[in-house]
Amino acid sequence: MFVSLDGFAAGTYVTLEEPFGEAMALTRGHDGRAIHGIGNIEDITFDGAMASMFDQGIGVEIMGRRKFGPQSGPWTEDGWRGWWGEEPPFRTPVIVLTHHEREPIAFDNGTVFHFLDASPQEALRRARELAPGADVRIGGGPTTVREFLAADLVDTMHLVIVPVTIGVGTRLLEDGIPSAEDFDIRSVTLPSGRTHQLWNRRRGD
Repeated sequence: MFVSLDGFAAGTYVTLEEPFGEAMALTRGHDGRAIHGIGNIEDITFDGAMASMFDQGIGVEIMGRRKFGPQSGPWTEDGWRGWWGEEPPFRTPVIVLTHHEREPIAFDNGTVFHFLDASPQEALRRARELAPGADVRIGGGPTTVREFLAADLVDTMHLVIVPVTIGVGTRLLEDGIPSAEDFDIRSVTLPSGRTHQLWNRRRGD
């Protein structure tokens, strides 16, 4: 997840033209081609190598409704099938957390969006039913990630601190969640100014 220097991971609004609102600068310059492997990319960068970890071992993703689309309230028959067109990058079941459940939306590449009104614990149970034995990725947005952190349901976290300030929006980390004492944090800062942080939950002795 991309986070600004002042701690914001999303803006105050979402539109078709600006999916991150005021936080659009967070993903500027990000090369997403490496998500499904770096074998076909001539120039391998550290950012690209980290992005290639995106789907390794992942059997299902959980996301908030605003990561799926700009709509709010009851669903309408507008034909919306997500930001990603007919080839979403997930290729797995995806749980979209929403107060307005609806029938699943399936794609030929294996992506199936399931719309669920559930707590973090209930969503995780459903995810494990959909992909037994596989890892579950909490894909965002920041409010959804924070809810899973507060419920102590996150084992690892990859943050990319981007050298920009936003000033407004939704923060990822606040109110002491998570406690840094619960995680082993490793950081790598690149010449671009981006810092990759890998948070791994500390295990008991």
